[in-house]
Amino acid sequence: MTNYLDFEKPLAEIEGKAEELRAMARQNEEMNVEAEAAALDKKAADMLVDLYKNLTPWRKCQVARHPDRPHCRDYIAALFTEFTPLAGDRNFADDYAVTGGLARFNDTPVMVIGHEKGNDTKSRIKHNFGMARPEGYRKAVRLMEMADKFGLPIISLVDTAGAYPGKGAEERGQSEAIARSTETCLQVGVPLVSVIIGEGGSGGAVAFATADRVAMLEHSIYSVISPEGCASILWKDAEKMREAAEALRLTAQDLTQLGVADVVIKEPLGGAHRDKQATLEGVKAAISKMLAELEDKDSKDIIAARRKKYLDLGSKGLAA
Repeated sequence: MTNYLDFEKPLAEIEGKAEELRAMARQNEEMNVEAEAAALDKKAADMLVDLYKNLTPWRKCQVARHPDRPHCRDYIAALFTEFTPLAGDRNFADDYAVTGGLARFNDTPVMVIGHEKGNDTKSRIKHNFGMARPEGYRKAVRLMEMADKFGLPIISLVDTAGAYPGKGAEERGQSEAIARSTETCLQVGVPLVSVIIGEGGSGGAVAFATADRVAMLEHSIYSVISPEGCASILWKDAEKMREAAEALRLTAQDLTQLGVADVVIKEPLGGAHRDKQATLEGVKAAISKMLAELEDKDSKDIIAARRKKYLDLGSKGLAA
């Protein structure tokens, strides 16, 4: 069953009518409704093209958050082989919002780390909706340092609304853990590539995505704060999230112009959730290309280029 977004309701009505006709025909073989149903299919297809032709930033936020988009575990299962998950931060606990471990990508040993949101109520609660606690970032630091020690490229898959803002997380040093993870991203001497597969929210995303190359799916978002949070702070009204989404310049297209993202990965018409296999193949091709660009570089050159990339962001943003 398709989960329709708010702006897709007219599309849902048309597709629903086509399905109703076909259901009636299945119950009564004498009914011939295929021509009428096909006309509705054509109308729905045209409407889908129109809806996704020029998505507003707020609608892109909705698509990026769609519950049926491929999640971190889907990418790991499809793109990596011999995945061996590694758990715990060797300090407090394991954080199920962050998954990571050793794997092979195109038969090359790598370290893969990502946010996992879960795909149903039970798993979303278990994974805390992809919002990591300090132990999640400390686990990521441990895995990145291990990858650096053994010369393994690092691939991060970012999909989080942000770091978990709970009292316990703050007591255990949430901001320090995020800063350490970001610092580690800048210090490792191995290739580090990141893909924003859904939401890239706040420092929780930066802690994984301070990479040599950052790719974003076409309808993903990456921002210092959610549109709702921004609207609550600036206008004292969360309902102004549409205006906030425009002002934040959080789309993949804006962020490549600003130099924050390097690659935009095209999504299937209607979003990644409408053709997961095509999305997975697009992400695989982008990761392969990004790693190929970095494979022959010396560790000192990698670190120097990565730091320069982020030091130059301010000037690029002002120029844009």
